[in-house]
Amino acid sequence: MEGATQQLLQHSNFKHLLSLCDERGVFEHCEFDQPRREHGYCVDDVARAAIVLEREQSADPGITQAIDVLAGFMELAQQPDGRIRNRCDVDGAWQGEASTDDHWGRALWCWGSMVRLDPRSERVREAYDQFAKSVALRSTHMRSMVFAGLGAVEFLQAFPANTHARALLDDALRSIPANLVSAQAWPEERLTYANAAIAELLIAGGDFFGQREPVRRGLSMLTWLLALQTRDGHLSLIPATGWVVGDALPAFDQQPIEVAALADACASAYSVTGDGSWLDAIRLGAEWFDGANDLSVRMYDPSTGAGFDGLTSTGPNLNCGAESTLAYLSVMQQAHRERALK
Repeated sequence: MEGATQQLLQHSNFKHLLSLCDERGVFEHCEFDQPRREHGYCVDDVARAAIVLEREQSADPGITQAIDVLAGFMELAQQPDGRIRNRCDVDGAWQGEASTDDHWGRALWCWGSMVRLDPRSERVREAYDQFAKSVALRSTHMRSMVFAGLGAVEFLQAFPANTHARALLDDALRSIPANLVSAQAWPEERLTYANAAIAELLIAGGDFFGQREPVRRGLSMLTWLLALQTRDGHLSLIPATGWVVGDALPAFDQQPIEVAALADACASAYSVTGDGSWLDAIRLGAEWFDGANDLSVRMYDPSTGAGFDGLTSTGPNLNCGAESTLAYLSVMQQAHRERALK
């Protein structure tokens, strides 16, 4: 991808992301800003990268070439029965069993985004076929279903009558259990990771079906989650180890993926309600990366667009892996949209 890399360097915020890419995919981990090639690639990050690049809606040939490389990785990950393998080493050997875990859901989210956003009919057809191959499967894990449901929402923007995507979205909404207690507007006893995606699915999925109750519930959950993670006017995230009622906050390590999930959910909330307060919440996400956080430290490298891997009790974890970099870029995309809307 050397040619693609050179073309994308003009987009300075993609510089680090492209340094993680080769002709096969996106390297998962870094030591500081250097890819750890020995750790290989995973569908989770390749799918996230494809979504971020598709959201750019750029005609830059470097971006389209990068998307094509990522799409090729996703095609190789998919098995004939629709299950997905997650990990691949630097030599192209796939590791582990295919499944319907989180990476299956993220794969569907990726293909749904390609179907909705890619301007090239050939790429849309290929993504459509890959989505169709996996759409009939289901997962026993709620977050896997949530990610898949968000993919169905994307797909249905282009093909709203597709019965298989509608069935997946319906099942994804049903996979979210009732809230546990009235004092905690949340369906889990313990908050873990990408929490706001659960609320986002209720908001976006309920809106697609014209169902008021899921939308109301999702907005209530997102309001509660945002209040829980806001302190002194800035985001103060729950730690990577999770959180239950009674745990002290602030706590560490804080993960950029939580900011990205919040920003995406708030963007969906604004799209559905038109309430400008959700745009203010997106701004809090961008400001978290720029130092409006519990330690008042910047969480990205402005010269390369690299996101730091976490906010620890002593400062940023300066490793710049794919997940954190993509979280930063995703939040910036939502923040740019927020500024345009205001």
